[in-house]
Amino acid sequence: MKVTIKDVAKEAKVATSTVSRVLSNSPRISQDTKDRVNEAVRKLNYKPNAIARSLASKSRTRIIGVVLPEEASDILSNPFFINAMKGISECVQRKNYYITYAFSENKEKEIEHIKDITNINLVDGVILLRVDTNDKNIEYLKNANFPFVVIGRPKDTKNTLWVDNDNFSAMENVVFNLIEKGYKRIGFVGAIKELNMSFDRLNGYKSALEKNNIKYDESIVVNKNSFNEEEGKEACKYLLEKNVDAIVTTDDLLAFGVIDEMNNKNKEIAVVGFNNNKIGEYKTPSLSSVDINSFELGYKAAKLLVDNLENTENCKTNYIINTNFIERDSTKHKNIKKTYL
Repeated sequence: MKVTIKDVAKEAKVATSTVSRVLSNSPRISQDTKDRVNEAVRKLNYKPNAIARSLASKSRTRIIGVVLPEEASDILSNPFFINAMKGISECVQRKNYYITYAFSENKEKEIEHIKDITNINLVDGVILLRVDTNDKNIEYLKNANFPFVVIGRPKDTKNTLWVDNDNFSAMENVVFNLIEKGYKRIGFVGAIKELNMSFDRLNGYKSALEKNNIKYDESIVVNKNSFNEEEGKEACKYLLEKNVDAIVTTDDLLAFGVIDEMNNKNKEIAVVGFNNNKIGEYKTPSLSSVDINSFELGYKAAKLLVDNLENTENCKTNYIINTNFIERDSTKHKNIKKTYL
């Protein structure tokens, strides 16, 4: 049976509030009482609950709250969340902090969870794993003056702690690469266009076309509601009818659906994803993808938050994490002359 603070109080013959004060090292408690309580703690092998102690004393919890958005519901299918969480975990362990996770099935529940964990002094700071163009979570946390960091580029980059890739340049480079190979009619598949990441990648796509004197064609740009294979298949069906010779996507899960539909229709077009999901290596053709270094995104997000909580000297306010284009068969399988179209 788990030993409670009441058991310690009974053993030491003091009130539970006295035990709490001793554990918080209150100067108002006599040394004799402290000795008796500490002896009871050792005898019963009592492990103080960090959350309960913080609630009682309003002291630091050394706990970081990580808020998982609705698209993380099938967390095993999207390695971004797993790898980002690994990075967060490694950093906070090194800093002697702990993590509590809050998962939300929709945006309304998401902000309720944030209010719950911040209002009762449950955590010292919060990590948000995504950012919308008009993010209510960020607005709430700023108004509450509660420490937080976000993975993604926020609207207010000067007064927010944030970590992100250069999503604009990453997509621009992908499209430049395809154009250099001779592809000209390049379709675009994104999802959840309210996300700043989606916005930036679409603008990078547009920029690459413009710089190569290729007219932007809105009819071959598809924005879906979710990052999953079914949405990718539907987008591919539509784009194949538009006679595209390549498709860039904003996530590997969309790209997997594109490849499956492409194979079903016995078509050969170039396909590129984002996130470098390991499953992509085993697709036919293997998927070319942009590795966004999601582990590093999570690690640096946690580092930013903890450094600022502890007022570390010369602590930063943001990090831009490098991306790497991993080329595989999905952009090598067809040779197109630059005179195409």
